[in-house]
Amino acid sequence: MRLAVLLTAAGFFPSSIAGQAPRPVEYEISFPNAAHHEAEITVTFRGVAAGPLQVRMSRSSPGRYAAHDFAKNVYNVRIENSRGRPLTVSRPNPHQWDVTGHDGLVRVRYTLFADRADGTYSGIDRSHAHLNIPATFMWARGMDRRPVRVRFSNLPAGWAVATQLAPTDDPAVFTARDLQYFMDSPIELSDLDLRTWTVGSGERQQTIRLAIHHDGTRAEVDSFVTGIRKIVLEQGAIFGEFPTFDHGTYTFLADYLPWDSGDGMEHRNSTVLTSTASLETSARGLLGTVSHEFFHAWNVERIRPRSIEPFNFEDANISGELWLAEGFTSYFGPLAMARAGLTPLPGFARGIGSAVNEVVNSPGRRYHSPRGMSMLAPFVDAATALDPTSFPSTFISYYTWGQVLGLGLDLTLRERFPGLTADDFMREMWRAHGRTERPYTSADARAALGRVTRDTAFANDFWRRFIDGREVPDYVPLLAQAGIHLRQADTTAPWIGDLALRSENGRAMVRGPVLVGTPAYDGGLEIGDQLMALNGRVITSPADVDSSLAALAPGDRASMVFESRGRRVEAEVILEKDPRLEAVLFEDAGREVTEAIRAFRASWLGSKVRP
Repeated sequence: MRLAVLLTAAGFFPSSIAGQAPRPVEYEISFPNAAHHEAEITVTFRGVAAGPLQVRMSRSSPGRYAAHDFAKNVYNVRIENSRGRPLTVSRPNPHQWDVTGHDGLVRVRYTLFADRADGTYSGIDRSHAHLNIPATFMWARGMDRRPVRVRFSNLPAGWAVATQLAPTDDPAVFTARDLQYFMDSPIELSDLDLRTWTVGSGERQQTIRLAIHHDGTRAEVDSFVTGIRKIVLEQGAIFGEFPTFDHGTYTFLADYLPWDSGDGMEHRNSTVLTSTASLETSARGLLGTVSHEFFHAWNVERIRPRSIEPFNFEDANISGELWLAEGFTSYFGPLAMARAGLTPLPGFARGIGSAVNEVVNSPGRRYHSPRGMSMLAPFVDAATALDPTSFPSTFISYYTWGQVLGLGLDLTLRERFPGLTADDFMREMWRAHGRTERPYTSADARAALGRVTRDTAFANDFWRRFIDGREVPDYVPLLAQAGIHLRQADTTAPWIGDLALRSENGRAMVRGPVLVGTPAYDGGLEIGDQLMALNGRVITSPADVDSSLAALAPGDRASMVFESRGRRVEAEVILEKDPRLEAVLFEDAGREVTEAIRAFRASWLGSKVRP
């Protein structure tokens, strides 16, 4: 996340003496019970102004767009003054401790339980401590401008610390300029493998690091680093330069262990990469996450929507620009993989075909635009809920829709404005909003497209139809430029909808959502129903559905009998063609690959790194 512009006048700090710098907030953390996923944490607030001190655990985390209850994993809380005497504490809400009667110093001690190593939570065990800061450390209102100092005590033998926090002369102590930076700085402590290299030249040379905790071999890490280096260079070529990383360093913090959780989470000068997969079996997929997250070093961390600036640690930010922040990143991540030679052309084509199919055929476009989908992030971005929702029919991921929009914009620019590409649009966003770190609005992004194309009418129309509207570009001719054929996967078989049926004790139960607009939905079938008969045939398993439809064709009518919450229902449905789309190369579809197509592929997917 980008740091907010902060005021530093001495008078702003109620607990400081005029003319003096504010006292740092001091943290100390150790892991005496790592076997049971616990950390012991002490935080000391000095120079506290008279009146209650409001100490909190965060409810949200940089890069995540939903609220979380990190306080649930905190216990054994003891709060004392400078003499070690207990202080009076009240709890106005589950996330806060109000402290009164202090003597200018408040010391908070507590135990943290942490057993989920990913980009949102923390994970501690005998082998490592993977810390997401908002899920780990308490903080105090009114002290967010204070510098931070954190000490790691009594670390197990062999553990090293990897983080974007600033090192000190003491290898166990790190610092941050303020709370915003601290909360944006994940930490890996383990017997990690550290690899470093440099990018840039002269005074602009900077260090890239991979700090990896895994169960593979050094040779596997060597190969992985080779892939990362290719990705880093391809993405640098898109923008023409690398961001200026704080302390001159960018760090990939990777945990690849069977007991981890899969995730990727961007930060200003680092990214978290976690997975249950291994380098041995899944290196390409893991590199795909690397490519997505590193692109965020430009797009989100510095080219940043105004709607998520500054980051709110007490609730979820809402943004209508995630189709660009996350979605365009989902386009350029795979694109960089292809340009780096890490994804073969057939695989790249299949990936974009799958994304286009998901957006074009989703009923969600009936309900929201890409901007509207972005604003649903607090409900879907790793958010938790017990009650069922209509999201399978009403929501399209802003990652996927934005990816498809990035594809559509790139191919449209190449068609209508020779010499222009989506790379040029991102470079203009970098020039106007990234390098300057001036947060943007949707109108700013539209204006950037107008400047790049020198065609404001085109930019306005693109926004009206595809960003604020619910249309999608015509991908068939756009992809044909690259010799990619977008087609219906099956135009002859009858289709009632993609039913998630499960055979349970001789009954065919619907265990997945029945999507709006499918024949089955129009017939009234719903999740939890028992499908009893289709076209006169008794249904006891998913295979029976295929058999019952075998003699029919799209446009035919079929009878359907099912039980829904104790009621027998009979309905008639009209079968359709399966709308699913697939993308195949012209050479695999029996179509000619011309020299113009080869040139287009080279321009689009060829490496942009200068020798």
